[in-house]
Amino acid sequence: MADRLFWILIRRFWSKWADALIIVKPETVIRWHRAGFKTYWRWKSKTQRRGRPRITNEIRELINQMRCENPTWGSPRIHAELLKLDFDISERTVSRYLRQRPSGRNAHQSWKTFLDNHREVIAAMDFFTVHTATFRVIYVFFVIHHERRRILHSSVSANPDTDFIIQQLREAFPYDTAPRYLILDRDTKFSKKVMGSIDSMGIEAKRIAYQSPWQKSHVSYCTSLG
Repeated sequence: MADRLFWILIRRFWSKWADALIIVKPETVIRWHRAGFKTYWRWKSKTQRRGRPRITNEIRELINQMRCENPTWGSPRIHAELLKLDFDISERTVSRYLRQRPSGRNAHQSWKTFLDNHREVIAAMDFFTVHTATFRVIYVFFVIHHERRRILHSSVSANPDTDFIIQQLREAFPYDTAPRYLILDRDTKFSKKVMGSIDSMGIEAKRIAYQSPWQKSHVSYCTSLG
């Protein structure tokens, strides 16, 4: 609402407001806004960290890559290889992150096989966020059909609570249009009440595994292939 009011006031009191769009491209404005949004929340959430420093995403990805390319390697071998590359990390840390990864390629294959075999009766739901000019976060809820790659329903909310999600599911699957399976992640917004509502609609919920963003990637990848 504040964004709309801002542009309405500019248009009313500045007749040549559109001329500024020629000087500054929309992509530039979006980049500035994203940078300002990051700076704002970095300042707002700035706290003093305690304990051991977190490892970087580069090391996490390298641990995962070593495990995928060498399934027989355990944490001692991967730890030794990381030390050779001058990464200062303990074996216990390597072991902790290994436990968060799939055990091997079979897990990826079985999940992809499930998506391929039941493509016509699968839908998925999730949220993504939109950042406003006033540094607010708007949540966009959507439901997509896996086979047709068609958006079945979408809605926005600044406070996506349980009642909001249940109402959106009712609107997404009216009458007898509910799919057999509904894929969703383990976001806390999908509470027990939401899961109960899904079950009452005759839908079998399929939650992705813990710490397995690759399963969501498989959904997007297989959907894009059609």
